[in-house]
Amino acid sequence: MTESALKTLRSDCLGRIFAQVTLLSFFSCLALSLFLPSATLATENKVLNTNSEKVSEKVTVTIGEWPPFLTQELEGKGVVAEMIVEIFASQGIEAELTFLPWGRGYHETSLGGFQAMGVWMHKQEREQEFLFSDPILKEQFVFFHRKDMDFDWENINDLKVYRLGGGIKYSYGPELDAAVADGMLVMDRGPSDEVNFHKLLTDRIQIYPQEKSVGYFALMNHFSAEERAQITHHPKAILNNLSYVLFPKALKNSAELMARFNKGLKEFRESGAYDRYMKRLTDDETS
Repeated sequence: MTESALKTLRSDCLGRIFAQVTLLSFFSCLALSLFLPSATLATENKVLNTNSEKVSEKVTVTIGEWPPFLTQELEGKGVVAEMIVEIFASQGIEAELTFLPWGRGYHETSLGGFQAMGVWMHKQEREQEFLFSDPILKEQFVFFHRKDMDFDWENINDLKVYRLGGGIKYSYGPELDAAVADGMLVMDRGPSDEVNFHKLLTDRIQIYPQEKSVGYFALMNHFSAEERAQITHHPKAILNNLSYVLFPKALKNSAELMARFNKGLKEFRESGAYDRYMKRLTDDETS
């Protein structure tokens, strides 16, 4: 082979090698460019998922049947149940609600079986086992009566001429309870709102004390429009109660959880959301 031919062969080989190296580099870069976005996205997703796991919290809250505030009869489980869930959610906490009989819910929560329970009025003896949130509900007890009866009252003495209805083992505040216990007032107790309103319509009782929204909910769900039209309530309140969400002292993080709930409740009120929820109750009463 001549020297000229050898040079030509070397040149061709070097050219082929350069072309192969260039092509290999191209495909390597292409593969790397395709892989990196997926790898980066996967890394970002992993970070996001890790962060999500850190901020995602769940609590279990026991509640009792008390329509329309708390009830399995309604979508959302009642106005107060919906508010409890929304308030926790505003603080990054998912609240799971469990309905239990009131006594059982109280006992199991006191032992730390639930992170919170709702809703209960304040009693000093309950402070031994629970922390009380800021008030979430104001209950207003009034006297229901027939519209065709001219009823008015200022004090307990004005009620002596009437036969009262009442719930079995139900409290209506110290003053009214004492008047019934002493025999000053006659109370014919019944097992349900439905029974007591039937007695009211048939004049077996003349006045029936009950929380206003609870009473109107019973009327809406158990009586005809004609029957409802015969009943009203006196504007003077017998009793105003504040109700709270309770957090068990048996759990070490209850104070922190309550503080976060109170923060959410404050924001809920300031935003106007609380009033919108409560308006749904008054709309039902006047519909």
